[in-house]
Amino acid sequence: MNTSGEQAKPEVLILLSGGIDSAACLDFFLDLGREPCALFVGYGQAAEQQETQAALAIAHHYNVAIDNIRWTGARQKGPGVISGRNASLITAAMMERPSSVSVIALGIHAGTGYADCSTAFVRNMQQVLDLYSEGVQLAAPFLNWTKADVLEYCTMRDVPLHMTYSCEKGFVSPCGDCLSCLDRRALDART
Repeated sequence: MNTSGEQAKPEVLILLSGGIDSAACLDFFLDLGREPCALFVGYGQAAEQQETQAALAIAHHYNVAIDNIRWTGARQKGPGVISGRNASLITAAMMERPSSVSVIALGIHAGTGYADCSTAFVRNMQQVLDLYSEGVQLAAPFLNWTKADVLEYCTMRDVPLHMTYSCEKGFVSPCGDCLSCLDRRALDART
């Protein structure tokens, strides 16, 4: 991170959802000494309000600039799998990235079973990015890590987990029943 008092040009755009994985991804690139910026994308998800608040708080905690955009689709997105979500987020990041950004990063990890959290997905999305630019790389630093590995990293690095939000239903107090809440509960039991 730039400490000279000058506004540095960001090199990495982090897709910051307000959850554990994207917060860890932001911390990861800061730890590497890369100058990041962040992007939150509202796409009609049930938890949009809580996720927005979490993403803004995390960006503020790390003193990182964040853009907040909203895509208005034809229908509200419910909890669970949202087909095309990560591909849409990556292409939105490509459209909205500052010209100084050469890396688009997201916090996907192993062990989910989702097609858009796989090596093949990252490889295919890199090909899409290659169609639009020369040199913009897609980074998924936790692609081979489990969620437990991500949590261990967060604990080791003091990532502000208390600022994150993970309920798919979007309740002010997490529901405790959706896949994200069950995942979070299992992680909390480990600590």
